[in-house]
Amino acid sequence: MNLEKSTILRRRGIYLLPNLFTTGALFAGFYAITSAMGGRFETAGIAIFIAMILDGLDGRVARLTNTQSEFGAQYDSLSDMVSFGAAPALVMYLWAFSSLGRLGLFAAFVHMAGGALRLARFNTQLTSADKRYFQGLPSPAAAAILAGFVLLSLEYGYSIEIIKYPAVLLTMTTGLLMVSNFRYSSFKDIDLKGKVPFFVAIAVMLAIAFVMAQPQTMLFLLFLVYAISGPVVTLVARKRRARSKMVKST
Repeated sequence: MNLEKSTILRRRGIYLLPNLFTTGALFAGFYAITSAMGGRFETAGIAIFIAMILDGLDGRVARLTNTQSEFGAQYDSLSDMVSFGAAPALVMYLWAFSSLGRLGLFAAFVHMAGGALRLARFNTQLTSADKRYFQGLPSPAAAAILAGFVLLSLEYGYSIEIIKYPAVLLTMTTGLLMVSNFRYSSFKDIDLKGKVPFFVAIAVMLAIAFVMAQPQTMLFLLFLVYAISGPVVTLVARKRRARSKMVKST
């Protein structure tokens, strides 16, 4: 009887370590929202990047410690919705869109709704999707683009009146890319434990140095290039398939 009770309790429990990272990411997203409400937009942008780092760690910690669970997967999605769906949308609205009326509301909602739909689709494809690729722009990357744009604009003192319409376009684009069928590399097939040529280590070191020298600019550009890579890679793959079909038919 005691053995049965202990088994039931063990099944009802949750793994603490990976969920601590998820909770940290959730708090960072919440803090980004409250910071934006207080007009601290630089802090809000940094908080979104912190949420992204913590979100990347929770899954890796779960795999390393063999503590994956269905609860953890669902909790992670709810955290992502707050940190990478609602938080960036609200930060952009409070920072640049509040004077645009319905257009500002619509642009912010497109991003938030895109994040929700992206996460719902991801959860339904957990067992069937190709692990090497994501279908649609991942929500952390979409959020990083918006947070990076805010930090970049604040760093160089760009006027809100000048950049608010480009910001609207960027925000709606990230929302639409999240629900697109473009394929994005997940980088999960990279073997971090394996050996690499020496020049690769030098390239990584230089890349880190560039990011640290100008973090606002480099982070925004890195994630912007990643967002563009999806349509480019998908279109190139389609052209190759079309050419191969033409060759076979001839």
